[in-house]
Amino acid sequence: MNVFDFSLQLNGFPIKEATAVLKSIQDINEKDFATHIEAKKQDIVRFHLKNNPFYKSLIKDTDTSDWNNIPVLTKKDLQKPLEKRLTKHYTKYDIYVNKTSGSSGTPFVFAKDKFSHALTWAIIQNRFGWYNLDFNTSKQARFYGIPLDKIGYYKERFKDKLSRRFRFSVFDLSESAFEKHLKKFKTTSFEYLNGYTSSIVQFAKFLQHKNLVLKTICPTLKACVVTSEMLFEDDKKLMETQFGVPIINEYGASELDLIAFKNPNGNWQVNSESLFVEILDDKGAVLPYGEEGRIVITSLYNKAHPFIRYDIGDVGTLSKKSTIKTPILEKLIGRTNDIAVLGSGKKAAGLTFYYITKSIIEDDGKVKEFIIEQHKLDTFKIIYVSTETLSEEKKKIITTEMENYLEKGLQILFERQDKLIRSKSGKLKQFTSYLNQNS
Repeated sequence: MNVFDFSLQLNGFPIKEATAVLKSIQDINEKDFATHIEAKKQDIVRFHLKNNPFYKSLIKDTDTSDWNNIPVLTKKDLQKPLEKRLTKHYTKYDIYVNKTSGSSGTPFVFAKDKFSHALTWAIIQNRFGWYNLDFNTSKQARFYGIPLDKIGYYKERFKDKLSRRFRFSVFDLSESAFEKHLKKFKTTSFEYLNGYTSSIVQFAKFLQHKNLVLKTICPTLKACVVTSEMLFEDDKKLMETQFGVPIINEYGASELDLIAFKNPNGNWQVNSESLFVEILDDKGAVLPYGEEGRIVITSLYNKAHPFIRYDIGDVGTLSKKSTIKTPILEKLIGRTNDIAVLGSGKKAAGLTFYYITKSIIEDDGKVKEFIIEQHKLDTFKIIYVSTETLSEEKKKIITTEMENYLEKGLQILFERQDKLIRSKSGKLKQFTSYLNQNS
């Protein structure tokens, strides 16, 4: 019995219909796909102009026949009660409602109609199928957060049971917790790991310390899918070595869909079936393939709530190898609000110098993980978990490298902690600028 599909159907999400529609989209040839996308873009705009007063008030008298005239939606535009944004005639009985994670600093409640949400799951299942993983039959080792209240906790455990998942909490990354994880892998036929990048990296480091390869302990393992946090190349290589399986990078957003998924050819393939993805510059002009800018996304099927030219808050690049039917995400630089602003006026992507620091701070294996905070224009704090305090020599090297990348005269503070505080969901934010949050 396909329990996962059955549970979707039982809750009113037409997964069979969505799977059939997905196949029909994928069967459109490359030559005709551009015409198909243009038609879907205009269809969704017309629908919301006719049926969604909130969207109509934003568009006003704009000529929508020219796609570039259509204004870009921001998260701040959507920070008002859902009932004021919901399309006419939709009720709580025929929509899926959730809340964004708030990692951008601007959380909001959103809705999808039930077909749109089913299509999301059809696409996810399709992508996992590239690696012979089946949501109905493949056992998942899930590295995610879990609600700590009793009702929320048991609700998630029940959903895990239905979905053939076993959840490993990301709130305890101690060696004793990982020892228990290891015993579970020895006795369970897991087919894949799935979860937050930083937590799974810590498990890989534990295995490296033990000189163990997970696939020798759990021979049924086929793949590892990481999501929600940046995946760095050295972490990817570490996981490939210690898990003995391919590492698949997933990029998505709860309010939209799966956005990109690493395909078997090694390319980060963008979801063109239910989304239209553009890269825009700071003035809103569309950038050609190969150029870096804001990621702006249109949900082509969500009729309950408009996500049309929606600025997701990320910066990235579409590869020059992209086509309309098969766009390739070449780079995901990070969030637009994860920017370090310096006294000279210079700006730098926080994750970039996080990566520079990472190459120094973790080279001897003593530092388990760390985050960087910016408190003033010239003041950064590195909070780290380590078996011992960083030496003065290592602190000096890190300070010098950060000054080389950013600018001279920086004050770099270091704070050792027993463990890092994660968000309620279990995610770890590698760089935070308190200047941006207070602006």
